[in-house]
Amino acid sequence: MTTDTATEVFEEHRPVLMGVAYRMLGRVADAEDVVQEAWLRWSGADRDAVREPRAYLVRITTRLAIDRLRQTQTRKEAYVGPWLPEPYVTDFGDTVPDTAERAVLAESVSLAVLVVLESLSPLERAVFVLREAFGYPFGEIAATLDRSEAAVRQLAGRARRHVEERRPRYEADPAQRRELTERFLAASVEGDLEGLMALLAPDVRLVGDSGGRAKAPLRVLETADKVGRFMVGVAGKGIPDASFRFLELNAGPALLILSAGKPDTVLQLEVADGRVQHVYVVRNPDKLASLPVH
Repeated sequence: MTTDTATEVFEEHRPVLMGVAYRMLGRVADAEDVVQEAWLRWSGADRDAVREPRAYLVRITTRLAIDRLRQTQTRKEAYVGPWLPEPYVTDFGDTVPDTAERAVLAESVSLAVLVVLESLSPLERAVFVLREAFGYPFGEIAATLDRSEAAVRQLAGRARRHVEERRPRYEADPAQRRELTERFLAASVEGDLEGLMALLAPDVRLVGDSGGRAKAPLRVLETADKVGRFMVGVAGKGIPDASFRFLELNAGPALLILSAGKPDTVLQLEVADGRVQHVYVVRNPDKLASLPVH
């Protein structure tokens, strides 16, 4: 296999590799580093001996992601305030034509699910991602992780039960989420506490991620009254030279707030029964740097 062919093969599979790495790590920069390392391994390998390049590349990427995940756990333990995954621009385009497959991929990359995945062990997370998000057979996952198929099935069952017990139940209708986000923004900016309260579920939760680099709650806010008053208070102070744009992040509509043309805040809502159940606010500038501003 020539170098040009090797590059073409790798680029063909890059979206899958990035998808695996991001779901494993929750950070775009870490995922990109892992995929770049996978490319270096691929470019230096005996490629003529590789019968299935996709399986080979996923195996390398998964193992590298497990190693990176173990390295970053200490970093997350020292994180200031709540931790959220880095917002990830998702556009499956024509690469995922099947509606059911698209729904599975979307759910597995949502902020809510990624937060739950943080509580899994690296091996459990790898099995869950490969099995639930990408549908890999147990035998192939066993080969990837150098474990027996029986051990992988046990890991998969444990991970699935853990996620099912902790995963919040939300409605995935993007049109409804977009509409409620627009109303949420308008009520906050206008200081309409009553209008905002009408959008919030009584037990709504707001999670703010700043990493100590910007102003955001250092604890999770709970109840409609606390979340509503916080949003009205924050919006009242304003953001210098603010502008707003909607984009798809983590397979759902999200609001990107720009300050003087630079990413300042990402706001994403999770919705059920016509009410906002969860508010995610990401303000750590390191987690916003890769977002498109145009």
